[in-house]
Amino acid sequence: MERYKREFYKKHDLFKKTVVITGASSGAGRAAAMEFARHGAKIILASRSMEALDEVEAECREMGALALAVQADVTDAAAMQKLAATANEFGGSIDIWVNNAGVLAAGEFTETPVAVHDQVIRTNLLGYLHGAYAVLPYFKAQKYGILINNISVGGWIPVPYAVGYSASKFGLRGFSQALRGELVNYKNIHICDLFPAFLDSPGIQHAANYTGHYLKPAPPVYDPQRLARVMVAVAQQPKKAVTVGSVATFLRLAHSIMPAVFSAITVKTIEAYLKKADPVPESSGNVFAPVKFGTSIHGGWNSPADYEIRKKTVTRSLLIGGVTVGMLLLGRAKLLKKL
Repeated sequence: MERYKREFYKKHDLFKKTVVITGASSGAGRAAAMEFARHGAKIILASRSMEALDEVEAECREMGALALAVQADVTDAAAMQKLAATANEFGGSIDIWVNNAGVLAAGEFTETPVAVHDQVIRTNLLGYLHGAYAVLPYFKAQKYGILINNISVGGWIPVPYAVGYSASKFGLRGFSQALRGELVNYKNIHICDLFPAFLDSPGIQHAANYTGHYLKPAPPVYDPQRLARVMVAVAQQPKKAVTVGSVATFLRLAHSIMPAVFSAITVKTIEAYLKKADPVPESSGNVFAPVKFGTSIHGGWNSPADYEIRKKTVTRSLLIGGVTVGMLLLGRAKLLKKL
């Protein structure tokens, strides 16, 4: 028994394990870097913004972890190959790869430049594919490895006025499931998908905006550090899919039960918000190049008032979900009686 325990903890201990994190300059990626550093991992930080990465690297080193900042764009397949080679040389192996880099564009589909839609998909979907393509040969050679894909609840819930984003996130689910099937004979190579709810990160501040109005995330928003802790947890004990946050769970359930009704409510909610939001000029945000602001973990969206909104929203969501499921079960029971 003691030998088994030692082997288990040795296998799942992250101390000195090599971890690659894309999109590590802010938000969830930066939070993940801090969390893996607390566990003593060797961390390779990737992003387009070298200035922000240098800050994250210094913070990781202050915590006693080995860290290396590498400027890399996930849309460039060759850059991902180079990133993997650098990580393997730095760490002696690649144990965990976190696909996290992502961008957002909001606006009516035909009013948003098609080049923006293209770049969102290149970053969010092809960027993850490039990362997996670069690291999997190392995983196969060493016969183990964990690929973590931070997909978001947007992988289950379509977002009107963010069509390119939804296309990329829905595509990621298919990509991941197909890849997992292909690797079924590699018992120690794990593909782990995360589906967090809305985060209090700078992501929406970085978004391309063609709505003509100020954007803010719909409450409730969750702390990116919560997602970072989940990333560490699945690195220690791999799981195929993890939904992060009760709201994400409810949204997925509600959409699966009543997709048409849910979509109609979503559209009305977004349009009602945009009518009241302050006007702002159009912007491509960070879609094509990094921006100089918003490099922290948090976006500053949470406040005591937001916390109260979150409690009310979660309570309301659970009540609506319970009523909806009850109605569906009742309807099914009546139908069975007729049969």
